[in-house]
Amino acid sequence: MNIILMSSLFGVAAFVLPATASKEDLKVSVSVWPPGSEVFLEECVLLQCTVASNSTFVWRYRWFRHKPDTVQKTQENPRHMVSGGSYSITAVTWEDAGSYWCRAERSDSNGTVVLLSGPTTLSVSELLLPSLTLTPSTRHMFIGDTFTIRCPEPQTSSSSWVLRQTSPSHGTRTYDSKTAACSPLEGSIGAARSGTCVLSAARRHAGLYWCEDAEGRSKAVHITVSSGPVIMRTPAFAVPQGSSAVLSCHYWRGNHTKSTFFRNGIEMCTTSSSSPGRDIKLTIANVTEAHQGFYKCASQDRKLESAESWLSVRRHSLSADLSAGSNPGYWIGSCVCILFILVAIWLIHYFKYKMIYTQSCWTPSGEESPATALPATKQDVTEVQWDLSWMEMSNLLSHT
Repeated sequence: MNIILMSSLFGVAAFVLPATASKEDLKVSVSVWPPGSEVFLEECVLLQCTVASNSTFVWRYRWFRHKPDTVQKTQENPRHMVSGGSYSITAVTWEDAGSYWCRAERSDSNGTVVLLSGPTTLSVSELLLPSLTLTPSTRHMFIGDTFTIRCPEPQTSSSSWVLRQTSPSHGTRTYDSKTAACSPLEGSIGAARSGTCVLSAARRHAGLYWCEDAEGRSKAVHITVSSGPVIMRTPAFAVPQGSSAVLSCHYWRGNHTKSTFFRNGIEMCTTSSSSPGRDIKLTIANVTEAHQGFYKCASQDRKLESAESWLSVRRHSLSADLSAGSNPGYWIGSCVCILFILVAIWLIHYFKYKMIYTQSCWTPSGEESPATALPATKQDVTEVQWDLSWMEMSNLLSHT
C-alpha cells in the first residue's frame, strides 16, 4: 500500500490511502467572508471550505482550531456553528482570534482521500469607524418583509461606499452608492437618502452584508430569511451595557396573546400581549453581560418554536472614550475636571501637613512648655543583677 503526500505552494496537503489511478488535481482551501484576515468585534464571520477538483464526489468536512489534529477540534462554543463545509462565528470576541483548518474526506471503491487545508489565521480588532445601519434592527426576516440597509456617509466627496453581500451559494453581489443603483440586489433606492438600499426579503437576500470603500470596510451582519412559522428577533448589533434590549417573538400568521421566552435553552418567562397580534415583545431593562446568549420563543401550546437568535451586550471600552475625545467639548470638560481634582488633592495635602506640623511643633499658646520630671520607676530585677555582676567583675580586675 502506497501513501502519497502532495503539497502546494499554499501549504495545502493531501493524503491518499491507497494511491489511485486518478490524476485529478486535488486542492482544499478556506475562504473568509468578509475577505481578509482581520475581523471586527461583534460582527459575523463565515469560513468556507472548498475542494477544487474535476470530480463530483461528496465530501465530508471537519474543522479544527489552533492545531490541525484529531484531538484539538472546534471548541464547544454556541457562537461557533458548523454546517458541512461552512464555519460561522456569531458576534466575534477577542477569544476567536487564532488559526483555523478544515479537512475534507471522501471514500469510494478505490480507497479514502483525506485533504487538509493550510492554516487560516484570524486577528480580532475593534472598529472605531461608523458601521452600516439595518432597519429594522434584526438579523431575522420573513419572506416579504421590507428592510433597509444604509452604508455610512462617505469620508470625501470623491469616495463612495460599496454594499456587498454573500448569497447562500457564496457568490458576491454589490451595490455602488455612487451610481445609486440597487439592481444587483434587486431592490430600490430610498428617495430621501441615495445611500439607502430598500429590499423586500427573499431567499436570495439571505447572507452576509457589509460596506466597503477605499479606507476599509464596515462590520458584517448576517441576515436570515424564513417562511415561518415563527422567528426570534433580537437586536442586530450589540446592545450597550446598562441600556434596554427589546426582544420580539414574531409569528408568520395568526393572532397570538402569549409567548414563552428561553435563554440558552432554559425557560425564562411567559409574556402576554394586551391585544392579539403577530408580535409579542419582551423588554430587558439595564442589560449586563449576564444577559448575553441565545434566545428563542415558543407559542403558548409549544407547537410553534423559533430558531435561536444571539443577543450581544457591549461592555464599556476605552475606545469609546477615545472616539468621544474628538469632540472639542469633551476636551474642555475633561480639562476642567482634571484641574478640579488637582486643586482638591493640593488642598487636602496642605491642610493635612499644616495640622501635623501644628500638633508636633507648636503649643496652643505659642510658648514653650515647661519641662516636667519623669516619674520614678522601680528598678527592674534584671538590671540589679546585671549591675552586681558588673561590680564583681570590676573588683576582680582591680585585684589583678
